[in-house]
Amino acid sequence: MADKSSTGLEENLAGVLCYLFWWVSGLILAVLETRSKFVRFHALQSIYALGAISLSAIILNWIPLIGAALSMVVWSIGVVLWIILMVKAYQGEMFKMPWAGNLAQAWVSKHQ
Repeated sequence: MADKSSTGLEENLAGVLCYLFWWVSGLILAVLETRSKFVRFHALQSIYALGAISLSAIILNWIPLIGAALSMVVWSIGVVLWIILMVKAYQGEMFKMPWAGNLAQAWVSKHQ
């Protein structure tokens, strides 16, 4: 994929950056990107998916006794998913997760 995004980066590299710092980098690129549907999709999917994982893990920590263990499981799943999403974005794939990908795709389709 050799197309450039409005950030000046190649789309696949900008897609990876959407996930690099979890939902935070997704938020930054969602604001900065004005042209590439590919980058906006990955930015929004990062916000939805990795944001939900972060929030879930934090909330689970409040549960006495088993909360910390459950939180560690959620973080572990999140790290595996994080790596998969970065690899898929680098390969130029619009890898769509079941619910987060649907939300991201709907938003991109509606607003571009």
